[in-house]
Amino acid sequence: MKKTPQLTFLALAISLQSLAQSTSEKEPAVQFSGYAELYYSFDGNKPADHNKPAFVYNHNRHNEVNLNLGFLKAAYASNNVRANVAIMAGTYANTNLAAEPGVLKNILEANAGVKISKQKNLWIDAGIFASHIGFESAIGKDCWNLTRSMVAENSPYYESGVKITYNSPNEQWLLSGLLLNGWQRIQRVNGNSLPSFGTQLQYKPANGALFNYSTFIGTDKPDSNRLMRYYQNIYGIFNAGKKAQFTLGLDVGFEQREKDKSAVNTWFSPIALCRFTTSAKTALTLRTEYYQDEKGVIIGTGTPNGFKTWGFSANFDLNISTKAVWRLEAKQYTSKDEVFQKNNNQFVTGNTSFTTALAVSF
Repeated sequence: MKKTPQLTFLALAISLQSLAQSTSEKEPAVQFSGYAELYYSFDGNKPADHNKPAFVYNHNRHNEVNLNLGFLKAAYASNNVRANVAIMAGTYANTNLAAEPGVLKNILEANAGVKISKQKNLWIDAGIFASHIGFESAIGKDCWNLTRSMVAENSPYYESGVKITYNSPNEQWLLSGLLLNGWQRIQRVNGNSLPSFGTQLQYKPANGALFNYSTFIGTDKPDSNRLMRYYQNIYGIFNAGKKAQFTLGLDVGFEQREKDKSAVNTWFSPIALCRFTTSAKTALTLRTEYYQDEKGVIIGTGTPNGFKTWGFSANFDLNISTKAVWRLEAKQYTSKDEVFQKNNNQFVTGNTSFTTALAVSF
């Protein structure tokens, strides 16, 4: 008997459904997700070029509605293989990856990993991934504050290389060692033949707290002017009852003043945050921070005392749904020297800004 087109289509649909079911039983499906964070920020110093201070890399456009970060991500994970690819756009990508060539500027992450032990939770991952330094990331909804801290803006958000990671059976301990292409680098600096190295030790006790110690050893210079950099990142996150959380952190960096010399320049940044859950849908976060880089290793000013700046901010969150949050933040910087440009024709010691954002994940 000759099959009608309808019967043929029905048989094909049933076959495809059966194949999909059998495949899903054997292999986990690829998970797709996305994120978009739109913002408006007003800088009280009113920069004529609409760019905020040079040490600010997120939400850094003044008096305009813009996209800080938007990305589409595909993730795959099985018992012994995992992979992630995320393509991004926004002012974050334009600023943070300005030194990367070509299409690398639009890669948020691209990595793959394999489990190398049947008994232990031990993985090797390679590619481009989020930094092992700091408690803030490029994804705003995962941070307590709308804008990033000075120490987050001026330490790596991403890195590339190879890492080996061990998680304890009770998931309280994490230990990782990294071989990297440099300090926030996808492509290594031209003329640099020395890889960089990193470590991370993390402990999560049963009370919900978290303690982290991360390090970086390497250089961001070519071999002809190699200056070794040593960086330590320490922080803890604590619960104070059901409605309050605290984060305390300290970052300290050292870099050689001259090649093959022992003298170093030092910079450091302590930070404290307190987050209050004020209702089922609202939260308030207060942040105090200080950043000192007298010799301009990371933030150059050309002023007598270098960069010695306090930061204070207050952030309000309204969770519109499980997928969307509206945020509002006021922030004040106060520096020892006149390092902030105002009205394009003078320099002052202070900078005030107001930022609002809508972050949606899907």
